[in-house]
Amino acid sequence: MIKKEMIAMLLAGGQGSRLGVLTAKVAKPAVAFGGKYRIIDFPLSNCINSGVDTVGVLTQYQPLRLNTHIGIGIPWDLDKNIGGVSILPPYEKSTNSEWYTGTANAIFQNLEYMEYYNPEYVLILGGDHIYKMDYEILLQYHKEKKADITLATIPVPMEEASRFGVVITNEDKRILEFEEKPPKPRSNLASMGIYIFSWPLLKEALLALKDQPSCDFGKHIIPYCHEKGSRIFAYEYTGYWKDVGTLGSYWESNMELIDLVPEFNLYEEFWKIYTKTEKIPPQYIADSAVIDKAIIGESAEIYGEVHNSVIGSGVYIAPGAVVRDSIVMASTSIGENTVVNKAIIAEGVQVGSNCQLGIGEEVPNKEKPDIYSFGLVTIGEDSMIPNGVKIGKNTAVSGVTDFADYKDGILESGGTLIKAGEKL
Repeated sequence: MIKKEMIAMLLAGGQGSRLGVLTAKVAKPAVAFGGKYRIIDFPLSNCINSGVDTVGVLTQYQPLRLNTHIGIGIPWDLDKNIGGVSILPPYEKSTNSEWYTGTANAIFQNLEYMEYYNPEYVLILGGDHIYKMDYEILLQYHKEKKADITLATIPVPMEEASRFGVVITNEDKRILEFEEKPPKPRSNLASMGIYIFSWPLLKEALLALKDQPSCDFGKHIIPYCHEKGSRIFAYEYTGYWKDVGTLGSYWESNMELIDLVPEFNLYEEFWKIYTKTEKIPPQYIADSAVIDKAIIGESAEIYGEVHNSVIGSGVYIAPGAVVRDSIVMASTSIGENTVVNKAIIAEGVQVGSNCQLGIGEEVPNKEKPDIYSFGLVTIGEDSMIPNGVKIGKNTAVSGVTDFADYKDGILESGGTLIKAGEKL
């Protein structure tokens, strides 16, 4: 048995269905972010910057891209002989086999992994948030409070609090009450889904609730420990934190990277964000190009105009093309004289010439108004948009489409055109 003071368990198995066609082929933590990174890079980088060198990554939905990206953890200096990063998918057991059915159930199924390191503390993380946090400071707080559980919390607008688990604390920040997504919240102090557990309590709670269907930390483990009288404290985080679980928040957080003074700074020397990088050529900006306020990835070729946008690596923007207020992911091409306004275009997409994306009035999406909103055009991975089509707002396209798929060459605002994968 190896002794580690604290290990991290990173929950990265979620489908991220609220990102629609962006997660038709990849798990949400593997979705590209900021022109160069993937969402999971942020909690992984936080781990190594905080001195946490043993990380179990729990994968389930569409894990291939995620597994390939993480590999043996070299970019994050997590290729250790003892510890390092381990991919932990569900596996077949001699008595029964099951998928991960809840956040706590996923951790319970990896009890043996945690026991191997015999930690004093276990750090539970989500794989789908954008933030920088020093987990060492969080652990210090946990020790100072003599806590059994510490929840990282952040104040949110009261009108958004019902989307989160919220806590009510006393003056010493001890949690008196915990409500999971209450319809009428009494507090705006939201759980960030980041917990430190003292290992004996976590193990005891997981074993006690092992038969609970879809066992979840917010719904089951925390209330169970609270009823037992465990010392549960809230650590109030004051930095930047974004749950990029919706297309609107995902688009917003990318756009915030290119503000004059960005709220979230990718360029700080003392807290680097690490990622797997390909050995590819540098970017090329032609003399015909016009660029203002943009992030441009390596190997991109820009001949047209880019305004207030995040452009991934290997993207080609043809002469006469204009990209505005958009996210264009790696290996995508935008054809000549095409105009793109407020779009999220996934990896490997081909947009034809003389197209117009993001036109017309803002109309609610007819099939998934809660997903395809915010006035965005969303195009799924490896899709093909033919020459000369027009696409309205709050729309989604996925798959190889041809001109005949567009009535009179137009996908009206609020329309959905899915020719590949499920209707996400």
